[in-house]
Amino acid sequence: MRLRVEFTTEPFDLEEAPPHAVVARDIVTGAALDAVDVGPFGNTAEGDADQVLGAVHALLRETLQAGATRVSLQVNVIADAGRGEGEAT
Repeated sequence: MRLRVEFTTEPFDLEEAPPHAVVARDIVTGAALDAVDVGPFGNTAEGDADQVLGAVHALLRETLQAGATRVSLQVNVIADAGRGEGEAT
């Protein structure tokens, strides 16, 4: 199964990336994930379910420890080649 995670961490700082945002960026860029897109207002990454779920676990634990007061995330099942989105594998 493949998953897509979309997330943001708060509080925002448009002048300089806060420590929790740097931690989040390092986690998703350092994980074995595909299609990583990191931006100031949202982040996305795709990959194998085990890899995404491992990254989400680290993301929650480490960004909160680094000062995030809120982490918003959404996880979606995405289609494998030859399967429709949301179909069981």
